[in-house]
Amino acid sequence: MKLLVFDAGHCLSLALDREVERRLDLELSLVDESRDALEALDSGQFDALVLPPLAHLDAISPEQVEAHASRVEAMIAGCRVSGTILVWCISDQIYEHGYEEGAIEEGLIPRPESAPRKRLVAVGDRIRAELPRHLVVRVGPLFGSEGEEAWLPDLLETLEAGRRVHAEQDLFVGPTPVEGLARALCGMLLQLDNGAEAWGAYHLAGIEPVSLFTFVAAVRTQLEQQLSARGLPVDGLGEVEAVFREGGMVRRVLNCRRMLGTFGVHQKPWRLELERLIEQWLDERFGEPEAPASMRGQQG
Repeated sequence: MKLLVFDAGHCLSLALDREVERRLDLELSLVDESRDALEALDSGQFDALVLPPLAHLDAISPEQVEAHASRVEAMIAGCRVSGTILVWCISDQIYEHGYEEGAIEEGLIPRPESAPRKRLVAVGDRIRAELPRHLVVRVGPLFGSEGEEAWLPDLLETLEAGRRVHAEQDLFVGPTPVEGLARALCGMLLQLDNGAEAWGAYHLAGIEPVSLFTFVAAVRTQLEQQLSARGLPVDGLGEVEAVFREGGMVRRVLNCRRMLGTFGVHQKPWRLELERLIEQWLDERFGEPEAPASMRGQQG
């Protein structure tokens, strides 16, 4: 199966590239320009097009949202003509306010109030109306080791530099390891390619919903512990400060049962992936720690 992935520098694109390198049943091409993507679709060589999510809907400008929406609409037309599967990933922030309790079901179409989010909902409506073979995958806040929107490297660099990080105590999310999302998408597409016929909207988020403050505090705690284990100083680490939303508590907690029941995709525990990625980040920054003398003797 051949995949075309738009936005080559996005953390999801890089994670998909790494995942496909380990497999023999998938091929992948990365493109950055809409023109290149449309030409590739027109060639008829690709089975599916994957569009990574636009993150930080609370912070980016309406112009950025419009540019993203226009690109996706161009891809809808290209996929319709070529018969290519469209996979559109979108941030959980499409649910503008979230819910005070419970989880957000896959079948619940977002009904935001802000114009930029309404524009994205209209894009989703077009996908459902014009492309029978599609996946709309709503995801929790992604974090990974590299690439645009990877989130974690910026957090680690800020904390290591001794700068304070503000995080919302009353915003609850399901942090989502990007590697887990990449594996899920590959598994879903292969099942669909083999006749699953399970098109539509799905949710994927990390196990254990937490407040944004709790997640960032966990990043700091894990960073401090791993620095200490390497004998590196921790006194200068930045602190994490809780802040609160003007509009009160928001829960953007996605119910992921449909993805599990349909494709057998399990949510990835974000705490385990967080530990691994911080260790990897420290290895790249300071080199891998030496094994204890007793272990070196055993290895020799």
